[in-house]
Order: sequence, then structure tokens, then C-alpha cells
Amino acid sequence: MEKQEKNTEICPPVDLSGEAGWTPFDAQSLVGASLRFVSGEPDGNRYRVRYYKDDAQRLRARIWFGPETEGPPGHAHGGAMAAVLDEVLGLAAWAAGHSIVTGNLNVSFRNLLPLEQVVTVESDVVSAQGRKVLVHGRICLGETVFAEAECLCITINDKS
Repeated sequence: MEKQEKNTEICPPVDLSGEAGWTPFDAQSLVGASLRFVSGEPDGNRYRVRYYKDDAQRLRARIWFGPETEGPPGHAHGGAMAAVLDEVLGLAAWAAGHSIVTGNLNVSFRNLLPLEQVVTVESDVVSAQGRKVLVHGRICLGETVFAEAECLCITINDKS
């Protein structure tokens, strides 16, 4: 059996620009190094991510799924999509002022996501009651929805 070598070639630059009315959001300054899994390699072959807030102050992200996220041939793995939704929806709760961890993440996959395309992740903090914060989101490109998610976040005590 022949051993496959990992592709170490760096992919070309990717345009992660936001839309009109979006302002850049410095996610790292809010939560620090906890964003390493998805956002940790800004020029790598796995994910490339840039965060924004829209006019209504909802968190938005532009994400590129690189060749290292492949599942079905030529398409992103469902686990890669779920990891992105976990990070973005959790970060949306943090950006809204809630120190949280994910308690439950329900993802519904709608379409295969072709690799090496820039997509948008939309998020909306739906409710906050007691220690529970509910966030909805989706990965989309235009009218095409690749995945939708509901994230139940649980607030944590900030006793560092």
C-alpha cells in the first residue's frame, strides 16, 4: 500500500471581505487563543476566517473551507462544518456579552459545500434566560444554505 503524503502546498490568497455595512470584529481580543481550532491558521489549507458585525450588531463570518476540510470528494466534511458553526455561534454569544460554553449543538446539513469557496456564516442570538443562551446560525452562499444550526450555550462562572 502506497503512503499518501500530506499536501503542504499553501493555497493562494483568499478574499474574505465583508459586505457593505459590516465592520471588522477582532474575535481574538474577545476570547483569546480558544479560537485556534478553526481560526488558528489564517493562511493555511484548512480554514480561513474573518469576523464582522453587521448593522444590527449580529456576528457574521466569512469562511473559506480549504482542501484539508475535505469529506466527500471535492466537498467539506460535515464535521468541519459543525466545528465552524460551534465556533461562530459560541463567539456570537460571547460578542453579545455572555461568557458561555456550548451545551448542545444541533446541525442540519442541507447541501454539499464545495471546497475552496468563500461562504458566509450568519448568527443570531435568539434568547438569553437564566444560564441558557440560544443562538441560531447558518452557513450559506447567496440563497444556498449548506447547514443550519441551533446552539444552546450555558453561561460559565468567570472565576479565573
